[in-house]
Amino acid sequence: MAEAIESIYASLRADNADIDAHIATLKAAMTREGIKQAVFDPTRLAQNNRSGRKLMQAYFRQRGVSVRFSA
Repeated sequence: MAEAIESIYASLRADNADIDAHIATLKAAMTREGIKQAVFDPTRLAQNNRSGRKLMQAYFRQRGVSVRFSA
């Protein structure tokens, strides 16, 4: 799962290249491990503001992944 999250960070830095494929990989890893939410570090996001985080949560939720951010 950590590898899938790292791929998403890399995709976000690369202007969302292949983001849907990385989300699908993350969703599969979460299912395998029985995890309900993916946790992201907001300092590693391209847009670390409220609207950027909410947009990311909404986009991932549409693809079946629940996202939360570490403190």
